[in-house]
Amino acid sequence: MRIIIKTKNLILSGEFKNFIEKKISVLKKFLSVLKEDCPEGQKTLAEVLVEVEKETMHHKKGEVFRSSVEISLPGKKLMSQARGDDLERVIINVKEQMKKEINKYKFKKIDKIRRGQRKLKEKLNF
Repeated sequence: MRIIIKTKNLILSGEFKNFIEKKISVLKKFLSVLKEDCPEGQKTLAEVLVEVEKETMHHKKGEVFRSSVEISLPGKKLMSQARGDDLERVIINVKEQMKKEINKYKFKKIDKIRRGQRKLKEKLNF
């Protein structure tokens, strides 16, 4: 899983970049579709784009920070966004939303397989 961090109107310290990578890399365990042992010369199966931005330069209070996470999987893109006044809290919220999106994606795939199995069983039983 490759994590790309992009900022706008904001300069992140190395410590905060490590914080973001640590929080977002937790999502790897929720994606059973990922395999790090890809053949040589190919990209990893998932790319994670994390965008962190300060929306306004003159406001001091309110929802000043915005973060979005986009995971590119083969054939599907998952996205979540969060806004808030504390940057760490925004990162944690966007991670939780992405967990929900990943679970929804996984269960849709599982349900599709089960639906096919059910139809096959019905055809075999007449």
